[in-house]
Amino acid sequence: MAELDEVTSAPITPRPPISAPPSQLHSPSLTRSPLLSTEDHPAAATTEITRKTPKTPRSPRTPNVIRTPRFITPIASPIRRALHLTRLDPQDAWLPITESRNGNAYYAAFHTLCSGIGIQALILPVAFTILGWTWAIICLTLAFIWQLYTLYLLVQLHENTETMTRYCRYLQLASATFGERLAKILAGLPIIYLSGGTCVALIILGGSTSRTFYQILCGQLCTSKPLTTAEWYLVFTCAAVLLSQLPNLNSIAGISLVGAITAVGYCSFIWITSVAKGRLPGVSYNPVKSNGQVADFFAVLNALGIIAFAFRGHNLVLEIQSTMPSSEKHPSRVPMWRGVKIAYTIIALCLFPLAIGGYWAYGQKIPQAGMLTAFYKYHRTNTSQFILGLTSLFVIVNAVSSFQIYGMPMFDELESQFTKRRKKPCPWWLRVTFRFLFGFICFFVAVAIPFLGSVSGLIGGLSLPVTLSFPCFMWLKVKKPKVYGPVWWINWILGIVGIGLSALLISGGVYTVIDNGTQLSFFKPQ
Repeated sequence: MAELDEVTSAPITPRPPISAPPSQLHSPSLTRSPLLSTEDHPAAATTEITRKTPKTPRSPRTPNVIRTPRFITPIASPIRRALHLTRLDPQDAWLPITESRNGNAYYAAFHTLCSGIGIQALILPVAFTILGWTWAIICLTLAFIWQLYTLYLLVQLHENTETMTRYCRYLQLASATFGERLAKILAGLPIIYLSGGTCVALIILGGSTSRTFYQILCGQLCTSKPLTTAEWYLVFTCAAVLLSQLPNLNSIAGISLVGAITAVGYCSFIWITSVAKGRLPGVSYNPVKSNGQVADFFAVLNALGIIAFAFRGHNLVLEIQSTMPSSEKHPSRVPMWRGVKIAYTIIALCLFPLAIGGYWAYGQKIPQAGMLTAFYKYHRTNTSQFILGLTSLFVIVNAVSSFQIYGMPMFDELESQFTKRRKKPCPWWLRVTFRFLFGFICFFVAVAIPFLGSVSGLIGGLSLPVTLSFPCFMWLKVKKPKVYGPVWWINWILGIVGIGLSALLISGGVYTVIDNGTQLSFFKPQ
């Protein structure tokens, strides 16, 4: 018995350190086994450790039972689970979204606020001109609550505690839910459209506002030849592309903070100034009527699409959450939800006053381009040049900052195509090339389609399933709530209603584009 105690108390030879934290949740591989090195496989890692570690001499009288309890006792399951959790996908360390995982709740709040408020908020009063006071406020409130609920679902779905997997990209979660082929059709195209389309809209807004800012600074005494609108688009694109060379999502946290501050700033300047100056003479709040019931119906759908467009950005939630460390004891959903609550409280304090105050001040006289155009059109002569210039500067800075976070999924996708084929990280010169190429493709589209803001209802219809429907179906598939229970019914109803509403909004947006087709000017930015 003494010999047995002596063998049991013998010190165990320490194992070499594992490359990843034992409790770290791993991400689903964008490619499969070719990218996983020897140390990423638990069995291989154990074999490697056994081969390299010198064995402790064993007495010939030592029973074989002494070596087996580590594998047959209840502690075996946690050990194997810990080994499983070390299987991190090496490709995640090569891509800009998951390259750095030192984010926190503050970073999440900065990114969420920068992506959740911006140009889409400026068009909200246009929807009020069609829906009227009551229905516009009801629809805006319901849409805000609905998208906040689906946002909560996405934050919870980021980590699958059963498979110990992190879904670091919206498309990864969609693939795990709907299948890879169906996910590319249902979610892939809208996500690309949202990211790329938003960057194009930011170039249009940033370039046009840059021209206005120059005119405010220069004044009437300026004798220099002004740049054309297309040239201002190019200036803005160059600034955005140069700033996009920052390597990963965490590295632009400071830029997102600046973008969030400027977004809150210009929204506040616009609605406070508009309300302080009072209502315009002859303002009417009667809903705008078209010629015929069919036109009115599609106009209402287009207004709902504008409201839906105001809450796009869910395609970035999983990406933002993936920048945080996560483990079983400290899951990333806790700080992420804390940051989201802070961000959306501020978003609500900006969107509702901007929409309600803007409609109160301008009524049916608000231009189709939204609040910024109305602000310059009606208050350029009776407002301080300092306020006008500062508002313009805030819009430009916010547009440049938002370009970074909306462009990051596209940069990530471009680089993942290289890493999947070459099985190595993207070199710096190719990363620079990808980002310059993406920026100037967006510039070309902005010059070709300068009226993109007038089809915001169509964009809202395309983005609505990503925001309001797919998270509900994902929750049903992954979490499997009790059939016919309250959660089951809520998600089925919201998911189906969202899909049907999306189809209606797309048809309304298409009808609006066709109906206003004579007003659309290609390659003529103004």
